[in-house]
Amino acid sequence: MAAGTRPHLLKPLLQRNVFFLIAIALLGAACSQDDGKTTLSSGLETHTQASIEPARGDRLVSASIGDASNLIPMIASDASSHAIAGQMYLSLLKYDKDLNLTGQLAESWQVAKDNLSIRFKLRQGLKWTDGKPLTSADCAFTLKLLLDEHTQSAYKSDYVKVIRVETADALSFTVYYDEPYSPALSSWTGLAILPEHVFKGVDIMNTELSRKPAATIGPYILGEWQAQQSILLSANKDYFDGPVWISERMTRIIPDSATQFLELSAGNLDSMGLTPTQYSRLFEQKEQLKRNYERYKYLDFGYTYLGFNLKRAPFDDARVRRAIAYAIDRQEIVDGVLLGLGEAIATPYKPGTYWVNKNIKVRPFDAGKARALLAEAGWTDSNADGVMDKDGKPLSFTILTNNGNKQRADTATIIQQRLKDVGIQVKVRLVEWSAFIENFINKRDFDAVILGWSLSPEPDQFSIWHSSQTGARQFNFLGYNNPKVDAALVAATRIFDRAERKAFYDEVQRQIHEDVPVVFLYAPYSLPVFHKRIHGIEAAPAGIGWNSEHWYVPAAEQKYTVNAITP
Repeated sequence: MAAGTRPHLLKPLLQRNVFFLIAIALLGAACSQDDGKTTLSSGLETHTQASIEPARGDRLVSASIGDASNLIPMIASDASSHAIAGQMYLSLLKYDKDLNLTGQLAESWQVAKDNLSIRFKLRQGLKWTDGKPLTSADCAFTLKLLLDEHTQSAYKSDYVKVIRVETADALSFTVYYDEPYSPALSSWTGLAILPEHVFKGVDIMNTELSRKPAATIGPYILGEWQAQQSILLSANKDYFDGPVWISERMTRIIPDSATQFLELSAGNLDSMGLTPTQYSRLFEQKEQLKRNYERYKYLDFGYTYLGFNLKRAPFDDARVRRAIAYAIDRQEIVDGVLLGLGEAIATPYKPGTYWVNKNIKVRPFDAGKARALLAEAGWTDSNADGVMDKDGKPLSFTILTNNGNKQRADTATIIQQRLKDVGIQVKVRLVEWSAFIENFINKRDFDAVILGWSLSPEPDQFSIWHSSQTGARQFNFLGYNNPKVDAALVAATRIFDRAERKAFYDEVQRQIHEDVPVVFLYAPYSLPVFHKRIHGIEAAPAGIGWNSEHWYVPAAEQKYTVNAITP
């Protein structure tokens, strides 16, 4: 969910890079060859595929725990929506397989020596699916639409810093800043360009275009969307960046990982994200799965956390939050829920990457210290009923998380028991994903949540932690406010030296660790599985999804007969 880091609310096993379906491994991970298997040092594993002639056709059927909610990227904030929208709307820039910035809609760009402007040159001949040309006017319109006060979007913070734009010709788009802004260039991976001739005069907060795009430009176009059932995408035969071999992609909405696995076992799915139990145990027990499917494993570029509504008691008291942090045994969760396929974390960055403050360690499990902090905050078991109370009120709250995500549900159950041991009464409530976002997150109607953030390589996390980002649909929905964090986040965007930027982000992490607006739980391994007939999957530091539009199924291995490709 956000600008800067361009995160989304992470649905487990959904991967993304900005607005695209992508899985990110460790920065700079190296590859090695051994007995036909390619392994990245991050843990990404895949078998080398023989070179076979690509062919058009077939359908790739995957599973998602939750449905998309909105296919207009600047409005959508969840990974399910962006996984679909990212196949239809594109940005000026993207990350390549080695996590370097490269052009997408832009063929080139130039940053001014004073770092106060960027001039993009669009690719020639770009056309929307309705045949109209994509021009610099579309770029200028998209930026203006995003910044319109009527547009409720969590992605504004990067772009409010643009003071003016120029469109010297149909292919030139120049943006100007009033001061240097270090995330400026990477921010243009995060603004999906919209067609002006379609969206002009449209109420973007209330339009059928959120479910029925009229003109797109990505590798796939929307075919049929059956709410809470499936989303079908068809290949864009006029895609500008090479042939799209797989004719259709269907995402089936199956809000339970066990049911997904049954469908995979029956051969009704080509891809899903495995749970640790499915990956380590159940898959190994099924010979047909080992014969027909390939598993992948790598540390995801995201994390899972327990977040508190800081506007509600008792979470307005930092001592209570710290007590909860000490009462949770993170390693117990990693071992019991993830079966070791993840890492306990203490900061909001991917373990092992440059931006992690290595001086901050995971708080140890210490029930005694948790009880002492609660006592210091005035909570005692005056009724001897095992539940702490204060002013006649029990220490009780509800943890919300999304239904169908067994990892999060099991994590909530373990936390529930550990907090019970220190006198905190916890209820766990599971909610369907789209309702969770719309009715609870967007309305700030919750006590505590177990959720995840999916992040990009850009380290800026302004939109998650800055106190100005608490408005409607913005990403600081916990209501976190620390002036020192605000100052450090802003300062880090004004310098370009990597070490100096890290010093500010180290301070952000120190303050967050002390304040405990969230309890960082774990960074999970991503565990996707794909049918072996899908060719073109290539291991890279950017994961396995970086070139997904160019995957293919050889003619002899195609399973589905699909309709002719139409724009």
